[in-house]
Amino acid sequence: MSVSPSPQAAPHALPPSQLPDLPLQRLDGTPLKLRDYAGEVLLIVNTASACGLTPQYEALEKLQRDYFKRGFSVLGFPCNQFGAQEPGSAEQIESFCSTNYEISFPLFTKADVNGPQTQPLYIWLKQSAPGAEGGADIGWNFAKFLVGRDGRVIARYAPSTTPDELRSAIESAL
Repeated sequence: MSVSPSPQAAPHALPPSQLPDLPLQRLDGTPLKLRDYAGEVLLIVNTASACGLTPQYEALEKLQRDYFKRGFSVLGFPCNQFGAQEPGSAEQIESFCSTNYEISFPLFTKADVNGPQTQPLYIWLKQSAPGAEGGADIGWNFAKFLVGRDGRVIARYAPSTTPDELRSAIESAL
């Protein structure tokens, strides 16, 4: 289920037409900025290695491989906030993803997606696309945000929405 961005910007929200210049760090320690992905279509997902939805990694990787050459990327943010389903170190997460799913899309350091330590990226995403109930909190692992080439959040999808269900939205954004 998707939810369109709210017509009213939250206080201190960044302009919806541009990717914020937020710092990110890959699992291997490489620093970069979200703005490094400007002009691409992005699917941003909070992931976990020990979740009932973990098999979505396979379909996320398929999206990455199918659309990468057209300017699309999945960005994965491991999250341990839901049932402690991502307890491992960066090395363990990388090993799990590469061994079990041959992940080629970028994985970043663990992120809190709710609460007082929410990663700035997720503050921006949730301001841009509140949840189905009007609240901003992420409900579980594998919540998805589709971001267009113009830097606007197109839609937010529930964790139960499979990556394959997003193909037409991704095609439209490309």
